[in-house]
Amino acid sequence: MTNGPARTLFAVLLGSVLGALLQLQQPALWDWQVYASIVLFAPVIYALTAIISIAFLWRVIFALVALGLLGFGTTGLRSTVYLTDTLDPALEGRDLRVTGVVANLPQRNESGLRFRLKVESAMLEGRPTPVPQLMDVGWYGGAFLAGPAVVGDAGITKAGEAEVPVSALNRLPADVKAGERWEMTLRFKAPHGSLNPHGFDYELWLWEQGVQATGYVRASAKDPVPVRLAQTWRYPVTLARQTVREQIYRQVEQRQFAGMIAALVVGDQAAIDRLDWDVFRATGVAHLVSISGLHITMFAWGAALAVGWLWRRSGALCIALPSPSASLIGGVLLATAYAVFSGWGVPAQRTCLMLATVALLRLSGARWPWAHVWMLACAVVVAVDPWALLQPGFWLSFVAVGVLFATDSGAGSAHSTGPRGINDRIFSGLKEQWVITVALTPLSLLLFGQVSVVGLAANALAIPWITLLVTPLAMMGVLLPALWDVAALCIGWLLAYLQWLASWSWATITVAVPPWWVGAAGVLGGVVLVLPWNWSMRALGVPLLLPVLLWRAPLPPMGEFELLAADIGQGNAVLVRTASHALLFDAGPRYSLESDAGHRVLVPLLQALNTRLDTVVLSHRDMDHVGGASAVLTMQPQAELLSSIEAGNLLQSQRAARRCVAGQHWEWDGVQFDILHPQAADYGTSTQPNALSCVLRISNGVLTALLAGDIEQPQEARLVASVGSDLKANVLLVPHHGSKTSSSSAFLDAVAPQVGIVQSGYRNRFGHPAPVVVARLQERPIQLVDSPHCGAYTWQSWQPQNSACIRLKRQRYWHHRVP
Repeated sequence: MTNGPARTLFAVLLGSVLGALLQLQQPALWDWQVYASIVLFAPVIYALTAIISIAFLWRVIFALVALGLLGFGTTGLRSTVYLTDTLDPALEGRDLRVTGVVANLPQRNESGLRFRLKVESAMLEGRPTPVPQLMDVGWYGGAFLAGPAVVGDAGITKAGEAEVPVSALNRLPADVKAGERWEMTLRFKAPHGSLNPHGFDYELWLWEQGVQATGYVRASAKDPVPVRLAQTWRYPVTLARQTVREQIYRQVEQRQFAGMIAALVVGDQAAIDRLDWDVFRATGVAHLVSISGLHITMFAWGAALAVGWLWRRSGALCIALPSPSASLIGGVLLATAYAVFSGWGVPAQRTCLMLATVALLRLSGARWPWAHVWMLACAVVVAVDPWALLQPGFWLSFVAVGVLFATDSGAGSAHSTGPRGINDRIFSGLKEQWVITVALTPLSLLLFGQVSVVGLAANALAIPWITLLVTPLAMMGVLLPALWDVAALCIGWLLAYLQWLASWSWATITVAVPPWWVGAAGVLGGVVLVLPWNWSMRALGVPLLLPVLLWRAPLPPMGEFELLAADIGQGNAVLVRTASHALLFDAGPRYSLESDAGHRVLVPLLQALNTRLDTVVLSHRDMDHVGGASAVLTMQPQAELLSSIEAGNLLQSQRAARRCVAGQHWEWDGVQFDILHPQAADYGTSTQPNALSCVLRISNGVLTALLAGDIEQPQEARLVASVGSDLKANVLLVPHHGSKTSSSSAFLDAVAPQVGIVQSGYRNRFGHPAPVVVARLQERPIQLVDSPHCGAYTWQSWQPQNSACIRLKRQRYWHHRVP
């Protein structure tokens, strides 16, 4: 390939990727006719490069623009078509009788069952109703909250201290199998997830998988019974995976090891214990136990070696097809089969597509420069799945492959078929791992704000151990289940080693997540450091790396403070920062035994901001306020705990809490903090946790915020009487998430805020914020900022007019528009 055509081809491939990336930044979609016009116009521009006599540079630019328009238009056109299958907002909260087939591997936890349903028909009040074809379904058994249930007024029960609808007292979920056809009553909801700075985009994840609705099974005593209609063969591979998973759990007694084996064999990453995931991330080996792009690539490499070795045993086969070609084809096919059996997740799909693209190019006899091969694979993956550009795994995989291409690392192992000394293989493997570690460190800091220092030592053992020992044993266990016990033994030894590495105080480096341009410079610096140049040239990468390593998240000026109300669903969690101190007011809800707001939202947020908490205030014991506290306290061992929780609370064993009592006062960086409630005497007289909620006032003498927990109207009245005019605040965390039992007119008049923050879940079962409270806020008028419409909310005392809702600031067309 000559230089001229090669540069034009590279521009064409790059243009298609950049065009798709540009389209993904759109907050809203245009009409489909606009995208169709762009798609039709793009070839005209490209044709001009052949018709018009222009300089070569302009020809390259025209080619890049033409394919950029094509990538932009096709991505937008696909999105507009996809949106035709969205859920009608009028169906949200409605009960429909649905018939459908279970389309994925059902996941069971202590609260119930989750699965994906391929909808065949839906009936609303006896009439056929169009609904999205794919939806994620939850089937919850028993009461949502623990405690004795007593039926009260208006169809409400009391479960412990929290109100729970009677409909929450469900029948226990059945043993659902993949491929089964069910008829059940479902309550529909649009896909809606939390949106936080540097957080996981749940709505994008669902969009990429084609899921346009969520819902839960209505299975209370007053609802029609869900009916299993038949076992179909619509999803035979998924059913086989479920059968194998059940066999693994029956064979391996220790669930921790069984979960890892299930993850390696059938791709069930949800089976891995949360604490083990923390160890894997701290040691940089998470890619080995998830069916990621790197995992599939390593499997393809091992399969290619095995196929090549077997192929060379037969002279007739080598005559019919050369061994290198057979190795290449066999490796791709076996890797694809493994990806299908392990769940055919989106990362596995794009990896198989990349491998197939490179294999076909090599089999065709084309000898393209490595950069063109790399860009072709990237362009093909983006053409099939443009939303992959927004996934960290995509960038980690392609940057890693590109770096190995550029440094020629592993070239011998990739192309040589002759015998090599064991020392050469070990040296080559360590070199590749070192190159990848150095090059991907700045990218990891950009994407996650954290990198493993012990990753090289961990991967040096874990890669061959998992790839050459554990995974083959786990796979062969399908035929000989006793081998799963051997695999479990090997996993136990590896876990002990990884836990030892993760226990080191300096096992990971955490920095504030930098802006994209700082991160891009750091990635370039990492690549320069590992390129096969002389060291004087490589040293140029160091100054490019320093901004990433030294980046600090902006902090409030002296005498000012910032509130960040996290989007954590139905619960409270507000991060308060001053110039050199930080406080967390409540820690959000617990979603299940394996998941809570601390682990899913607050810990990643604190890591991304590189924030060290001085104090954690837990207003009271309710699970929607303390559910994520354990994860936060584990990450922040230095933080003082201030709370009204009782002496016997389990959190007291993790961190002894100091009681919050009215009159407590401290100052940070010119900002005053005061506890206004409860009184010391309340601890001996009140039995309701809401009545003991800590109330925190934060003020710099000019602007004030009031964080009110779950106090109710009697406590509000007492605050109005005892605090008086000092109760005034510019920002109010609305008490009890906007419950009708709180936010009295007298209290709102006394506080007189400009902004009222309501942290509540989308379409939560309590109806928060209550219409009567919303009306009171609008009458004053007080700006209502609620989590479903706003996502995470940031308010800064030095520029209150620039307060920001992340759902509005970072709106993309796949995000749910809340009515």
